[in-house]
Amino acid sequence: MKFFKFIVLILVVAIIAAILSYQKIISDILIPQYIDWAYETEREGLESGVPLNSRELALAADIGIRKPEKVRIVYVEQVPFPYENFALKTLGEALGFIGEDIINNAQVFGYSIYVRNGYELDRPKLAHELVHVLQIERSDLDQVITQHFSDIAEFGYDKAPLEVEAFKANSQYAADW
Repeated sequence: MKFFKFIVLILVVAIIAAILSYQKIISDILIPQYIDWAYETEREGLESGVPLNSRELALAADIGIRKPEKVRIVYVEQVPFPYENFALKTLGEALGFIGEDIINNAQVFGYSIYVRNGYELDRPKLAHELVHVLQIERSDLDQVITQHFSDIAEFGYDKAPLEVEAFKANSQYAADW
């Protein structure tokens, strides 16, 4: 019986160690890889994206963005994700960013807003994305990505604090142009 308890104790310790090391791998290795990729994605978007028009600039300023003239909208067939990195792809699937039956319509990388072709980026939806730009302006892309990954793992997408804030803009700016 003592041997059995000893084995159970060793298994519990091993499981806890595995969980802690898994979290460390995510925070120390995977998230920095995603952040590096996100900065490159922002850079590409700033080069190829379309600047906001006068109505969109006014909306961005009203939301509180300090540099609305830097924002670019990039229309793409598929919102980018680092699919070529197996570990990031697996993490993205685990967090619900990507996967079967998941369609990412828009995503912000710094001042670049990537939008899937065919997705109607009306005023409330643009306001939502602009709040994400504002969140990045308030801190930086590294911190927002790290917080967002952690929040989605803990609360789920709809209840993640950064999304809750952005969803408020959907309501606040619900009236069309």
